[in-house]
Amino acid sequence: MKIAWATDIHLNCADRKTAENFCERILQREPEILLVGGDIAEANDLVSWLQFLADRLVLPIYFVLGNHDYYGSSIAVVRDEVRRIQSEWLHWLPRAGVVSLTPRVGLVGHGGWGDARCGDFCNSTVMLSDYFLIEDLRVIGKPGVPFGGLDTSKAPLKSKLEELGHDAARSLQPLLAEALARFPEVIVLTHVPPFQEACWYRGRISDPAWLPDFTCQAIGDSLITEISARPDRQVTVLCGHTHGNGESWPLANLQVRTGGAEYGKPDFQIIDLQNG
Repeated sequence: MKIAWATDIHLNCADRKTAENFCERILQREPEILLVGGDIAEANDLVSWLQFLADRLVLPIYFVLGNHDYYGSSIAVVRDEVRRIQSEWLHWLPRAGVVSLTPRVGLVGHGGWGDARCGDFCNSTVMLSDYFLIEDLRVIGKPGVPFGGLDTSKAPLKSKLEELGHDAARSLQPLLAEALARFPEVIVLTHVPPFQEACWYRGRISDPAWLPDFTCQAIGDSLITEISARPDRQVTVLCGHTHGNGESWPLANLQVRTGGAEYGKPDFQIIDLQNG
């Protein structure tokens, strides 16, 4: 099976011709499915861009959501809109459950979240747009005001991010366990790198100040627990979020591939399961 994998395509940042060309290039490689690792667009046009992909590619598209996909709305509203999509081609992970790609390979996924567990979030000066453009995070402080102007510390936000990471891990864990029981090989599609060593940017691991926002340690811990217990299985995690390419092996049977990206230039990679 030939798989096309794309992450952080930010189609809302590309002109129509670029988006059309992106689809044409995918079709030229003749994949059987497309995996999209989040940051597809923003909340106001996410569903329309997903339908754009489905209409032009006419092949199964399995996707997770990234932080940008919630911009301008709330987590619950965006997830409800995606849940209500009626298309034979569009499949949102983890709602799709455990997907059988081949008799040997299963697929599971969840977007995850930068859960502030890695690094020193409260003392970092990094401020993502998430904290002003996603309703669930914005309401923790005063809208539009940098944290230096808040009456509160970053502790309440840290607690919320940890909660989101925990919820992601709790959602993914039973699906991963089922996939490991059924398939010799498993692909895990996510948005946020689950390990510090997978947090690539410009050829090196991200600066410690950025790690709290660019690592989902809760999912990473769950992956280690489940996969360590199944040394007879091979797991490949496909993630993005950092816009940097890289590869790491947290375990002998766990490979993590982080996909690069550039705003306005959506791209993809081909994974050929038959040829490893």
